[in-house]
Amino acid sequence: MLALLKRNFILYFRNRSGVFFSLLGALISFLLYIIFLQKNLTDSWSQLPDNTNLLNDWLMGGTLAVTGMTTSFTALTQMVQDRENQVDQDLFLTDLGNWGLQASYLISSIVISFIMQVFMYAVMSFYFKESPVISHLPEIALIMLLSSLLSSLVNVLLIYRFQSVDSLGKLATIVGTASGFLVGTYIPIGVLPDSAQLFMKCTPATYIASLYRQVLMKEQLETAFSGNNSLLQEFQDKMGIQINWQELLTKEETYFIVVIISLVAILLWMLFVKVFSKRK
Repeated sequence: MLALLKRNFILYFRNRSGVFFSLLGALISFLLYIIFLQKNLTDSWSQLPDNTNLLNDWLMGGTLAVTGMTTSFTALTQMVQDRENQVDQDLFLTDLGNWGLQASYLISSIVISFIMQVFMYAVMSFYFKESPVISHLPEIALIMLLSSLLSSLVNVLLIYRFQSVDSLGKLATIVGTASGFLVGTYIPIGVLPDSAQLFMKCTPATYIASLYRQVLMKEQLETAFSGNNSLLQEFQDKMGIQINWQELLTKEETYFIVVIISLVAILLWMLFVKVFSKRK
């Protein structure tokens, strides 16, 4: 298993252009915010004290969720590439067999996604000149792990039956382009039509972005909305900090949803592997 994991890590990080393009969705949302969205959002919420730092942290939460989606997707393309080149036929002959091989792709994707989220968090913190709140780091690391796990599971289910890298590349373009919209970094969820909001609420990454934002923005929210709970709820609803299902979900409820989706995705992945191995 360790040899397969090492192989997958080397193949991912050695391909520098691939690493760059795996971060492209996150970089686009980051740059669009800096160039276009930051001023519009700060003007829209000009009544809030220190609104620039508040909205910077909002952007960071969404961008980290995008990073989890796109980097795990790119990491999993190795599975399709091995299948296309029939390398998987040789790897099946190892002691690990099909289950071990499929697990190695999934674990590699989780680890790579986690590392790239740490990298993007460091880059954005440096750019915004923000020192991480030490007490938040354990929970941020937990959300990164959940994001890596959930994104990898969803992506492996999406691409499991692809047979060529060329056809997968078309899906990668869609994922990279749509990811920023799905987590509400291009346009906040609260200003979209109800149908678009419903679609976003059915996307797992939306809940990851919500968790990131609730942790990263905690102190700023308490300061900016001190004594104004109604405006706080309006802001959290419009900006996707807390997801609105009849009422705003608490952080604990959001964690619960993420865990349930992850468990369902694990069961589906196991079913896919079992069916695939029988066909082999």
